[in-house]
This record gives sequence, C-alpha cells and structure tokens, in this order.
Amino acid sequence: MTAELEELEAKMGVPTFWNDTKSAASTSRKKVTIERELIQWREIEAKLGDLHALLELAEEGQDASLEQELTTELHRLETTLATLRVEMLLSGELDSNNAIMAIHPGAGGTESQDWAQMLLRMYVRWAETKKFKVETLDLLHGDEAGIKSVTISVTGPYAYGYLKAEAGVHRLVRISPFDANKRRHTSFASVFVYPELNDDIDVVIDDKELRIDTFRAGGAGGQNVNKVETAIRITHIPTNIVVQCQNERSQLQNRNGAMKILKARLFEVEQKKKEAEFNAIVGEKKEIGWGSQIRSYVFQPYQMVKDHRTAHETGNVAAVMDGDLDTFIEAYLKKKMAGALLAPTTAGTDED
Repeated sequence: MTAELEELEAKMGVPTFWNDTKSAASTSRKKVTIERELIQWREIEAKLGDLHALLELAEEGQDASLEQELTTELHRLETTLATLRVEMLLSGELDSNNAIMAIHPGAGGTESQDWAQMLLRMYVRWAETKKFKVETLDLLHGDEAGIKSVTISVTGPYAYGYLKAEAGVHRLVRISPFDANKRRHTSFASVFVYPELNDDIDVVIDDKELRIDTFRAGGAGGQNVNKVETAIRITHIPTNIVVQCQNERSQLQNRNGAMKILKARLFEVEQKKKEAEFNAIVGEKKEIGWGSQIRSYVFQPYQMVKDHRTAHETGNVAAVMDGDLDTFIEAYLKKKMAGALLAPTTAGTDED
C-alpha cells in the first residue's frame, strides 16, 4: 500500500499531471483513500501497542483502575475494527462516494409522514456518529405532522457504500399517537439512495430534454423564502424523472443542487438497465427490487427491528432509532458478498 502511494505521488508530481483533469481527479481521490487507510492501520497498530503496555502494567501491579482503562481501550479498538471490517466489504466502484438519500412516505397520510420523519432523524443521527456532514437539499413538510418528502446529501468516506444497504421499503408497527382509540397502525416509507457522482463520470444531459420550473420555496429560511421564486424543479422529459431543490438562498444554487440529484438518478437508471440485461443473460434474479419491504420496526406489542433480507434482528428499538445501524449494514454487506440475501417481503404480519 505504501509503494502504491509513492507511485501515485510520483505520478502527481509530473508537470503535465493536471492536463487531463478527469484522470487527475480520479488519481487524487485514490491517493486520499490510500492515505486514509494507512492512517487507520497505523492507529490500530499504535492502539495495540498501548494495550500491550497497559496489560503488562495491570498484571504487575494488579491495579483496578488500570483494568478499567484497559477495558475502555479495548472497547475503542473494537469500534475502530468494526468500522474497518465494514469498509473492507465495500468494494463497489462508487462505494467510497458521498450519498444522496430521498425518503417518501407511503399511503396513510399523517401516520406515514410521521414515520418518514422518524427515519430521517434516524439517518441523521447515524451520520452524526460517523462525523459525516448532512445537508438538506429539498424538504416538504406534512400538513399536520411529519414530512411529505425529503432529499438529503450525506458527505463522508464510504457514505454511499454504507447507505445503499438502506434502500427499500421500511415498515413500522406501533400504537398510533394520532389515533384517539390507541389502535395499532402499520406504516410504510420508501428510502432511495444514489451515489453522488465524481466529476470524471460523464452523464450526458441535453438541455432540450429538460423542463425547468421555478417556484417559491416553503418553510423557514432567509428573506428570499416565499418572496421570490428561488426553488427549482427539473423534469427530465425522456425518463419523466422529476427532481427539485429549494433549500438554498439563490436560484443558481438550487439549480446546481437539482442537477446533482438528476445526474445521480440518471446514472442509477443506466446501472439498473445494465444489471437487468446481465441478469437476463445469466438467468439470475435480482435480490432486491424497488417497492420491496426490507425491514420491519415493531414498537408494539413487543419491540423488535428485523431485516428481512438477512434475518438480522434486535430488540433494542430505541438504539436503532437513535442511529445504531452498523450491525444491520454489516449483515447486509456480508450476505450480499456471499450471494445469500433472503428475498424481502412485500407484506407481512406483526410477527415478522
């Protein structure tokens, strides 16, 4: 790995390196990735050395405080190793990229819209534990509670690689806080995840194929909100894909944000088309399709979160809703690599 880094540094030192900006950008990203991996391994090596030293001191002096410190350091090392284990499973071409995530409630009005907002909070909390940056690109509030739709960007190492495990339909079973009779309700919300594309990936979009509409942004914001038409909605006519962005103060910034989302979605359409063609040739079936239920969150009559693709589950619902998703993501990545994903369900009972 060190030799590869030296080779990249030598390549970047050539005067003509930046003549090909796309190739240069790709090389630069690769260098950053390798540097990050080297730092991780060096930190692990240093922590192991510290643990050996603490262990020797604890054995010699039988100091209870040292034993406590040893336990704490072991826990920190395990957390670091767990992150590294997951990242080693992320070998896709775009896994290291930032992510764009969209959440849409299913049928059910306020109940489903509230569930969509709960999922948004869960992913924001997860991102915070990773020290990732979250930016809201578009947000439409519900009439009474919750959200009608939201699109966010998540910036951080391997953000897309992690979050692609969350794409699909999420199902909630709980006693509704909006039901005066305290009955149990089942709600659904769809999560879509796209990789934020690098500059060296070409997605050709003809301006003639776009319909661009402006409108007044809604919700809290700066002085321009609800006064001038800064929000942008772009329709890609050939595919009928519609994207919008309204959270920036200027029309230009919102247009750039909307185009970023559109490029990511068009890229995904092409990737899925290629995947479908490949599966048709080799006779394989897709493991996960849009609209399939991937996970159930049961609040009542018992507490459980269960992923239907991997059978991984936990009874600690509160921790999951606070962003503790890594065990689910790791289970998904391991099963996917082994080609052993279970078929997700499109319906189910409260006992799923």
